[in-house]
Amino acid sequence: MSGNWTEQNIADQHGRVAIVTGGNTGLGFETARMLAQHGAKVVLAVRNVEKGGQAAARIAGDVVVQSLDLTSLNSIRSAAADLRGAYPRIDLLINNAGVMYTPRQTTADGFELQFGTNHLGHFALTGLLIDCLLPVPGSRIVTVSSTGHRIQAAIHFDDLQWERSYSRAGAYGQSKLANLMFTYELQRRLAPHGTTIAVAAHPGVSNTELVRNLPAAFRGPIRWLAPLLTQKPEMGALPTLRAATDPAVLGGQYYGPGGWGEVRGYPKLVTSSAVSYDQAVQRRLWTVTEELTGVTFPVR
Repeated sequence: MSGNWTEQNIADQHGRVAIVTGGNTGLGFETARMLAQHGAKVVLAVRNVEKGGQAAARIAGDVVVQSLDLTSLNSIRSAAADLRGAYPRIDLLINNAGVMYTPRQTTADGFELQFGTNHLGHFALTGLLIDCLLPVPGSRIVTVSSTGHRIQAAIHFDDLQWERSYSRAGAYGQSKLANLMFTYELQRRLAPHGTTIAVAAHPGVSNTELVRNLPAAFRGPIRWLAPLLTQKPEMGALPTLRAATDPAVLGGQYYGPGGWGEVRGYPKLVTSSAVSYDQAVQRRLWTVTEELTGVTFPVR
């Protein structure tokens, strides 16, 4: 029998509620599809409700759609209120949605788009839903990072919103590094409660719609090279699914593809960059994020 972790390793999910941000396309769709097929009730938390409905119709299982715009704290608060009302017990929160390499733009609240969406939005959503996870034994918060967290990797506290100068890759790398630091700091705060764990995952290099924001000069070559350099979204989703469902997973772990350079392959336990484990920076980022979002967690 192969030792590779595949979709067939997903445990029975009947009776579990899973919220997947960005679940209408790409990695999020595949994550939602496989969880639903194994019995979970899946909520696609998406910006475009019409596209969310179309995605839900393509999934066999119990799937519903929730409006969520991670670029707006008002939308996040509204969505969290809806979800708390509908699902007082949540088993899985999968922070999957994200943007990559966008031109400099800001969210509705004035945050740089990549940092605001990928990190601040998910931090706020998690904080507003965590009371529904803490009472549930075996509940998990899985946040999707990227190998991009190593690119120009730093949390630029002196210019978090990239107002002085802007780098698409640098801003993306900061946001994905923040995802990891959030996970590690959250796990330390969750550990005394003993019920919920925080885990991170990354998809390697997957062929998804994220490349649409690459500069035009790169999009053509990437499309030609994609079959050679990337893996399909259903493979890219496996690290997230393993982090979410494997009984052997521990809080604070990080899963990614097991092939060369973590680009492709079946999911395994991996390590992130040295800077991502800096606890002083993690704590500082947490404090700043609370100030920016106005969301605090009932875990200390």
